[in-house]
Amino acid sequence: MSFNEFAGVYTLLLTPFNEDLTVDYKAYEEYVSWQASFSPQHLFAVCGSSEMTSLTREERIKCASLAVKNSSGVPVFATANLEADRKNELEEIKALEQQGVSGLVFVTKGMCDRPEEQFEYLNELASHTSLPVVLYEFPGMQPHLMDASVYGRLASTGRFKGIKDTTCLLDKIKEKIAVQGESNVLQANIPFLYDSWEAGARGVVATPTTCGADLFVKMWSEWVRGDRSAAEKTYWQIIELDNAIDSGFNLSAKYLCALRGVNMKPINRGGGKLSPARMRSLKAYYDKVKSEGILK
Repeated sequence: MSFNEFAGVYTLLLTPFNEDLTVDYKAYEEYVSWQASFSPQHLFAVCGSSEMTSLTREERIKCASLAVKNSSGVPVFATANLEADRKNELEEIKALEQQGVSGLVFVTKGMCDRPEEQFEYLNELASHTSLPVVLYEFPGMQPHLMDASVYGRLASTGRFKGIKDTTCLLDKIKEKIAVQGESNVLQANIPFLYDSWEAGARGVVATPTTCGADLFVKMWSEWVRGDRSAAEKTYWQIIELDNAIDSGFNLSAKYLCALRGVNMKPINRGGGKLSPARMRSLKAYYDKVKSEGILK
């Protein structure tokens, strides 16, 4: 099985915050370097896990810029079409290009009930950049699940290199795989990760990559070399990771990063906090996988 340069592991980046909810850029730079050290195929800055809709445009652009500077050469993708009007979207595309990102991400923008309008919007938006584009079924803008026929048409233009599929339904995942052509269906759902790769998906963009990217890189490497037995065992470990951080994500992911030695506080702009019981549960999980050599 062969894969193109836009397949593989897209590691999501969290946004560290200070107590006053300003972005902790120093911690962000250290975190990006840590994520890049696992050698994923791509880093995904300015994403749902980054709390991108709570960031200002200036914060999003600065995070993307710092991601590029601290990526050790790992290609960085960043979301570019969160603004409400076309003028600001185009300005953000240009600004991100100037930061040196390797690719852009376009969210489906809550237009999935208007397929023809969505196709025209995304296709026209992509005409304003020479960078490769990955689509993102972002649940924060409903309805967000793109019909496979629209994806197939966009993929056939050659401008769109992949899609972060968030359907969480294997039959819907397979519908996109059937029309992906030279593009890449990238799986966000952990329970169906192994099954989707068996069906022909070509990578992963999932929340546990924020704090356990090394496991995903390991599984992808095993998959690419054809060692299905090893890949399945690593998949089981990823399932455990996903279950460990699922409650209270992304605070739980930030806390696990801190346990792993990353300068990261369990603070976000969405409010809430981890209970002592939740933190104890995460610590017990981490102690176990560290003792077994699964995570460092």
